Amino acid sequence: MRAIKITFILAFSAILFSGCSSENKYKDAKLRNRSQLQRIDDLESQYNVAKLQLAQTKKQLAEAEEVYDVDTEAMKKKAEAMEADIQAKTLLIGKMQAELIRGGSALPPELASELEKFAAQSDMITFDESSGMVKFKSDLLFKKGSDVVASDAVSALGKFCTIVNSKAASGFDVVVAGHTDDVPIRKPDTRALHPTNWHLSAHRAISVGAVMEKNGIAPKRISVKGFGQYRPVEDNAPGRRGNSKNRRVEIYLVPAGA
Repeated sequence: MRAIKITFILAFSAILFSGCSSENKYKDAKLRNRSQLQRIDDLESQYNVAKLQLAQTKKQLAEAEEVYDVDTEAMKKKAEAMEADIQAKTLLIGKMQAELIRGGSALPPELASELEKFAAQSDMITFDESSGMVKFKSDLLFKKGSDVVASDAVSALGKFCTIVNSKAASGFDVVVAGHTDDVPIRKPDTRALHPTNWHLSAHRAISVGAVMEKNGIAPKRISVKGFGQYRPVEDNAPGRRGNSKNRRVEIYLVPAGA
């Protein structure tokens, strides 16, 4: 009887410790995410200030060249340095946002290698090993204003699914994130199906997820997100004329159950 009591106490202690450990991990993850979000907010504020300062510098440069006979080389160098700083901030923000989606876990080397080979086979795909992101250009995935996956893209997604179904990726789930530029949806027929860019980005992510399911990816491994126009990787053209680089679908492999 005493042995049974000791066994029960040990088992209960193990469960309690495991529960506390899981809870602590959850709290730590929440704190890391909160800290990451704060850093992203701070960077985005700096980014917006830098863009404003750059616009002012360019205006001053244009006025100086037009009105005054002065050496503008120093102002040009200042504008170039500010543009480089903005580009660096854009890349850093993108990587930090990707970390939040992925949970910050690195991909196994063999899986990263397969994804790199896969991306090298097509002009519509890029792979960023640092963030573990496979990116598809929406202009090649879909027709304008549509969420129907093009036939060439279906074939490419099928090859991607072969990698996702491999042993190397067995411990990972898939997050599909749709993005658009800032061009409003105007055609009545299109608006009836996708009222806003938010809807279109989400519907496109769902369509990609459906193709992956048809290629043998278990639905429980797939989740979708739609960010619309709100996470551009580059500036859109003035007057809501968009930028093709912002029209994209990003796919992340994340630890299973994350």
